[in-house]
Order: sequence, then structure tokens, then C-alpha cells
Amino acid sequence: MSLPPESRTTTAVEEPGLWRGAARRALAGAPPSGGVREVALLAYPLILTQMSMTTMGLVDSAMVGSLGATALAAVGFGGIWLWTCICFLMGTTTSVQTFVSQRHGAGDWRVCGAWAWQGVYAVAPLGAVVMSGLLAFATPLMRLLDPSPELQPIAADYLNARSLGIVGLTIATALASFFRGIGDTKTPLYATLAANGVNVVLDYGLIFGELGLPRCEVTGAGVATAIAEWVFLLALLVPFLTRRMRRAHGTTKLRPVPDEIRRLLRTGSPIGGQWWLEMMSFAAFTTLVARMGDASMAASQAFVALLSISFMQAVGLAIAVSTLVGRYIGMREPRLAAHSFRAGLVLSAVLAGVIAVLFTSVPELLMRIFTDDPEVIALGRPLLIVGALFQLCDAFGIVADGALRGAGDTRWPFLVRLALAWGVFVPLAWWVGVVLDGGLTWAWAAAAVHVALLSSVLVWRFRTGAWREIEI
Repeated sequence: MSLPPESRTTTAVEEPGLWRGAARRALAGAPPSGGVREVALLAYPLILTQMSMTTMGLVDSAMVGSLGATALAAVGFGGIWLWTCICFLMGTTTSVQTFVSQRHGAGDWRVCGAWAWQGVYAVAPLGAVVMSGLLAFATPLMRLLDPSPELQPIAADYLNARSLGIVGLTIATALASFFRGIGDTKTPLYATLAANGVNVVLDYGLIFGELGLPRCEVTGAGVATAIAEWVFLLALLVPFLTRRMRRAHGTTKLRPVPDEIRRLLRTGSPIGGQWWLEMMSFAAFTTLVARMGDASMAASQAFVALLSISFMQAVGLAIAVSTLVGRYIGMREPRLAAHSFRAGLVLSAVLAGVIAVLFTSVPELLMRIFTDDPEVIALGRPLLIVGALFQLCDAFGIVADGALRGAGDTRWPFLVRLALAWGVFVPLAWWVGVVLDGGLTWAWAAAAVHVALLSSVLVWRFRTGAWREIEI
């Protein structure tokens, strides 16, 4: 590792064994175990953070849903394509957590902050390029994708508004990955809660023209979320630059180090690549759904918003497992890394099981959160039955993916996702949904088959132990 002299400590270099022992004693006030309790204690703030982030989307969808099925469909369609455009950046940036957790586990605490800065230097300029591209080409993109003529201009306006938050969200992701890498899961939670509060207030004001703000409807929802993403960054930047953090973890601003950026991109690009390929397949799937009509797209968006409740719980667990796997690899304790993975699977099964019961028990009540349109509700009701199985399989895959990411095993999952997303998911959804005329429900059933296969392969990959041989 090539770092400026002021960002290193003699103790960490000359006495790694001593620092490794110190790192052990610092873990959650208890001996390392990799067990369910340790994973749960680290994960619960992460789950709350992810749930709070999900609330932004739920609030957008619920408030916009009162404007009609087309408005709800536009938020879903525009939001999917926005995430498709930025998910490579987000995925690449999460590799900051891998480097930070492994260095933290090895006792090299003072170099952790440097990795956050290199993450910012690596992806923030690309975020500015993507933002400029969307501002210039959102309308042509929507015309090219060819949803209903009524949906196109509304989705383009939402996409334009949301793009204003891309750079802030990119930088915030690097800082949040740093905090999670050192085991601080509460600071990102507080930052997300602050951003969510701003989003709720601005959504209400800008969608409906309340609180002295102009009525902007769907565009207002996009502006509110973009502002909230900059608030998220500010709420992370303040604690990141405190004197305590600067002294403990070297968070003082550092110059770009090309060698460090290349290492981060070498590990992070496959993560970003797999996110992008998977999102491209899902965006293609969403475009297929949008061409089934605005009611189908609105039902699918309401379903995705509900599905995100389970998804974000699993993501929180995956981040915790990723942190512990990276930390225990840094400590040279692969047995505890594997134990953390198994504990994450147990917890994900419990949480996803609760959501499955909810989906199958009151599907119509859940759909009415977003709309009173009888056609949308009728289309959405069977989706939640499919979703019960979908989200259970997905939870296992998300946790396995997090464990592999913590170990630095990122290239193999990239290739698997590429093969399954475009070799199974998209063609199967098109065949059963369009060719066989199965419609929306069967298209989502194809998605469930895809996620079951992907999750099985990712769990198998970690269990082979190939990650033990990987050096980042």
C-alpha cells in the first residue's frame, strides 16, 4: 500500500500482532465470535438505515400514487432507469468497505480514512458525467424506450429532477462504506434518518403545493429526493471530519493516490459491473412491463416498493456480514468469517419469513397503500404471492454476495450474474409473459426462478472456500 507518510502509524507497521489484538478487543465489547448475536448487533442499525432509505421510495410512491396510475408508473419507470445509470458507480464505491474492514481488522486503523478519500476521487467525477448526461438526454431516452405516450414526459421530468442528487449520493456512499467498514453502523443510520425527514417534508410540499412551496407533482418528488441525498452527504461528512475521526482513522483530506485508486477499482469494478448488468436486465424487464400498459407498470411499481422492505433488510444483513468477513480475514480468522456468513443466512431466513407471511396474508391491504385503482390492485394481488418466495430466495443471495464482497471475491459473482441475468431472466420473462401471454404475474414468476438460481450459486460459491485464497 502506497500512502503519504502522515497517513501511516509506526505501531501499525512495526507491531501488527499487537494492533491485531487491540482490534479484537474493540469488537462490540465482546470476544469475536462470528455468531448470530454479533451479526445481529452489527446489522440492526444497518437494517434500520436501509429501511429508512426504502421509506424514501415508499413515500414518493405513496404520495404520487394519489395523482393516478400514470404518475405512479412514471416514478417507478424513471426510478429504475436512474438506478440503472448510477448503479455501477454505487457498486464500485462499496468496495471502500472491503478495504477499510480488512485494514481495520488487521489493526491498521490510521489508513482507513484514506480509502474513503480514494473512493471519492475514483467515482465522484464519473457521477458528474452521468448527471450531465441524464440532464441532456432523459427525454430522448424515454422516447427510445417507448412506454405509453402519457408516461414518457412525466418519467423524463422525474429522471431529470432525481439526477441532481447523483454526485452527492456517490460521495455519501463512499463515506457510508467507510463508517460501516470500521464497524460504526449508527452514523449512517442517523444520516439516513435526517435525509428521510427532509424528503418527507419536501415531498409533501413539492408534490401537492403545500408549506408555501410550488405544486410540482411528480417532478417535485424527484427534487425532494435529490435534495435529501445531499443532506445525507452533509450528515456523513460532519462526523467524518471530526477531530476524533481524523486522529483515530486518518480522515484528514488526502491527495489522490493513483496506485490506491487502481487497487480500489480493480476490486470494485466487478461489483459495479455486476450491479449494472443485473440492473440492465431488470430495466429491460421493467420496459417489457411498461409496454403491457400503465396499470401493469403501476402495479409492478407498487410491488417493487413493497418488495424493497425485504430487500433492504437483507442488504443491511449483507453489509454487516461483509464487514465481519473482511475484518476476520484481516485478523487471519477465516473460520470466524465463515461462521459470520452462516449466521447471516439464519437471520435473513427469519426476517424474510416474516415478510412472506405479511405478503400472503394481506396482499390487497398492502396494495391500497399506493392506489385505490381496482385494476392496479387486481394486477398487484397475485404478485405479492409470487413475491413471498422471490424475497426469501433473494435474501439468501444478497447475504452470500455480501460475504463474497467482504472477502474480495468480486469477479466470479460478476460472471455468474452476467450469465443468469441475460441467459435466464430476460428471455424467460419475455417468453412466459409475452409469447405465452402469461402477463405480469408470469413475468414476475420468471424473475423468481432467476433469483432462486442466482442465490443457490452464490451460496455454493462461498461454501467452497475459494475466497480464502484471494488477495486484494
